[in-house]
Amino acid sequence: MPRIFCVANQKGGVGKTTTAVNLAWGLALANQKTLLIDLDPQCNATTGLGLQPVDRHPLLGDLPLRDSILASRLETLHILPGCRSFQDVDLLEKGTQSRRQWLQQHLDAETGVFDAVIIDSPPSLGELTQAALASSTEVIMPIQCEYYAMEGLTQMIHVIRDIMKNQPGRLTFGGILLTMFDPNFQLTHEVDREVRDFFGDIVFDTRIPRDIVFSESPSHGQSVLTYAPRSRGARAYIELCMEVLDRD
Repeated sequence: MPRIFCVANQKGGVGKTTTAVNLAWGLALANQKTLLIDLDPQCNATTGLGLQPVDRHPLLGDLPLRDSILASRLETLHILPGCRSFQDVDLLEKGTQSRRQWLQQHLDAETGVFDAVIIDSPPSLGELTQAALASSTEVIMPIQCEYYAMEGLTQMIHVIRDIMKNQPGRLTFGGILLTMFDPNFQLTHEVDREVRDFFGDIVFDTRIPRDIVFSESPSHGQSVLTYAPRSRGARAYIELCMEVLDRD
């Protein structure tokens, strides 16, 4: 069974999709056969790698997932594209326990050929995110280094713990990731210290810096690791991938 990572945060603009895309690309570069699943109706993980959203989400179709998985520019990375259809989003969000179990079984049955699966979830605590969490083995939470970083995090953790309670032994905390780190701001260091004091070893050592390349690379349909491999942002995500692999 692969490691299935859900990259999740109820807040938008914290680097969730950036993390999903670049973590997937980095693991694939490390020779991990990787699948990136775009479950966010905004489909930024899909378009950010130069692909187009599909008319019907593959997780709702009758065809095997392998028939919908797309190749990337990297041989070891594959992508299950997202869908912007309101009808499909509505169906996925009408989550019941049986739907969550169906999604989990669907992923377990069809992703066994991969070493790692990365799910880019919506910026919410809705049923779509909860279904993604219930289908995963690890959750990674990006947190922006700003004043409101901790706001809402308690709710997110309660949701995660409820899912852990309902499915003992499946979902674990993969780690909390500090993003948009700017060492020139005192507030950044205060948030860093507060998060690490509260959560301890669950916080990744890696800090993702502010870097313009994160805004530029999606417009070129590329991961930052290929768009600007010598940038601070690329180096940070390589370090994150090494941490993730070390935590296996």
